[in-house]
Amino acid sequence: MNRALILAALGTSLIVLPAGKLQAENGIIQLKSPYSVEETATRLKTVLEQRGLMLVGTVDHTAAAAAIGQQLRPTRLFIFGNPRAGTPLMQCNQTAAIDLPMKALIWTDEVGQVWLGYNDPSYLQARHGLAGCETVLQGMAQALAAIAQAVTKP
Repeated sequence: MNRALILAALGTSLIVLPAGKLQAENGIIQLKSPYSVEETATRLKTVLEQRGLMLVGTVDHTAAAAAIGQQLRPTRLFIFGNPRAGTPLMQCNQTAAIDLPMKALIWTDEVGQVWLGYNDPSYLQARHGLAGCETVLQGMAQALAAIAQAVTKP
């Protein structure tokens, strides 16, 4: 296989973004956290509160697994949002509601690295055909990136 073809294949599977962010094909932006899952979760909750976002709920998937006698590395989901951003997206296409409010996932991978991940708004745009909502999506993308950076900065 020639080098150009290999580079093209790699380029379609993973795009490296600034500040250690990774955007995978599945539409999830991931950032390494230098903190534990618990500390990353505390930092996320604080940043969400500081920015006036509504924390709808959290899911401790590790605790849920333990409740059925299973093991799972630390995995916590945060569900949060702002109707000022979400409502216009649902007005563009109500199917966007299945992905709203926004979610952030904090987990520990198999080598012990803690990650913070969230859905890339451009993925939501493609998934739901949100034509006419570009300004809202751009603002959402900037806000989520700023939140993630604030949470994971050393």
